[in-house]
Amino acid sequence: MGLIAWLVVGGIAGWLAGLIMKGYGFGVIGNIVVGIVGAFIAGLVLPQIGLAIGGGIIAEIINALIGAVILLFLIGLFKKT
Repeated sequence: MGLIAWLVVGGIAGWLAGLIMKGYGFGVIGNIVVGIVGAFIAGLVLPQIGLAIGGGIIAEIINALIGAVILLFLIGLFKKT
């Protein structure tokens, strides 16, 4: 059940990141994939830099959203070149 929750959180975060980062998106499916990857990256990086929002599903979505927005921004930088 944990994997399904992780995919749902990543999907929501990717969709929200696509709305936030207009012009950097990859469509609905692409943004969901970016959200899932961003959730994974955020789960690794954010605790290392001391950024912890707390527990619960909302905190996980916020963490994943941060990771997805950063990932979309970085991909957008490389996409323009």
